[in-house]
Amino acid sequence: MSLFLFLAIGAALMAGFPVAFTLAGVALLFAGVGTVAGIFDPVFLEAFPNRLFGIMTNETLIAVPVFVFMGVMLERSRLADQLLQSLAQLMRRIPGGLGIAVMIVGALMAASTGIVGATVVTMGLLSLPTMLRHNYRPSVATGAICAAGTLGQIIPPSIVLILLADVLSNAYQQAQLQMGNFSPDSISVAELFAGALVPGFVLVGMYMCYLVGLAWLRPQHMPSAVATDGERVSLLSLLGLMAGPLLLIVAVLGSILKGIATPTEAASVGAVGAMLLAWQRGRLNRKTLRETVYQSAKISAMVFMILIGASLFSLVFRGYGGDEQVQALLTGLPGGTTTTLLIVMLAMFLLGFVLDFIEITYVVVPIVGPVLLAMGIDPVWLGVMIAINLQTSFLTPPFGFSLFYLRGVTPDTVQTSAIYRGVLPFIAIQLLMLGLLAAWPEVATWLPERLYG
Repeated sequence: MSLFLFLAIGAALMAGFPVAFTLAGVALLFAGVGTVAGIFDPVFLEAFPNRLFGIMTNETLIAVPVFVFMGVMLERSRLADQLLQSLAQLMRRIPGGLGIAVMIVGALMAASTGIVGATVVTMGLLSLPTMLRHNYRPSVATGAICAAGTLGQIIPPSIVLILLADVLSNAYQQAQLQMGNFSPDSISVAELFAGALVPGFVLVGMYMCYLVGLAWLRPQHMPSAVATDGERVSLLSLLGLMAGPLLLIVAVLGSILKGIATPTEAASVGAVGAMLLAWQRGRLNRKTLRETVYQSAKISAMVFMILIGASLFSLVFRGYGGDEQVQALLTGLPGGTTTTLLIVMLAMFLLGFVLDFIEITYVVVPIVGPVLLAMGIDPVWLGVMIAINLQTSFLTPPFGFSLFYLRGVTPDTVQTSAIYRGVLPFIAIQLLMLGLLAAWPEVATWLPERLYG
């Protein structure tokens, strides 16, 4: 029945039903059928109100709507537009300079907003017409934009990492209880942020090295700008433009990493800072504030409805003994921890084609997380590996979410096949990053150990 439950949810999602209501509705249907047939104990459903109350009182999750507000406000302030124009003007004579500017702005947007879809759409609307006008090959332009947009998955303060830290903390405690440790440790958002910081910036560096190499080997694919589209930009004015978002990032991320503020408190500071940046650019008015609040409420409602649906699904799945079956399957594989981890990562990669990161985080990770962590895997390293794995999945044709986001704002003159070709080198870089993390876990664990022991 647990297998049929998974298959039914997959079929309903492929049919186009909303994720949150699919998870909850199909789970309730299976619970009802199982109760009538006498193979499901409805007592499991009595824990659902406690699950809801736990979601409502979870202090970590309070940071999600505030970070969403911060990201949407920065998007409305048109900060990325000004940064991209200034960087493009400053690097106009460098082969591939516009592509490098897109990657820098994408990294800044990722660290400021943490919302993958919004970053991809924003960068697509702002930079793609400019890149095509300067005779960039469409595949190179779209590949760079998709890769830059997905950096919000791994660079803190990422909403993905906040949700993942909450789920991994519960899974880590559960794994320790199973091993007989009745005073278990937990994993904080700050630890996962610290673990993702170095791999995130290494990934940005690898992206930029690829673009520089491509511009050097094939300058016709990424030509330097012959003419300028406006006034010259000085380095001083560019630094002045970047000072605001950089200060905001340092204030938010630094206060979390140093333990000065909780993620929720830091997110509140970030939201106020984003409003100040919008006010400085003359973009803060009643209309902007109303649109930002509405969009933030809409995104937050979607996140928490999926969370509620996933909680109900996990109760029914456990009621049918699905968690025990998964544990028996994974622990019985030949090859031990390595084989188990490879299979879990491959399954998450494939699920990333049809499920968003929120569903995977709250449906899959609670099932496989305790099993992997009970094998002695470092929870911070596992969280970073999952985040980069999902980031790779969102880039991979033909079902990657980032490709759909960009396709929606791309002119018809750019073929879908060009977008697919453009992301392939960046997928290879992502896989290389996963390999580096697998070979040297210290890339993810060094900074958390230095900061928190």
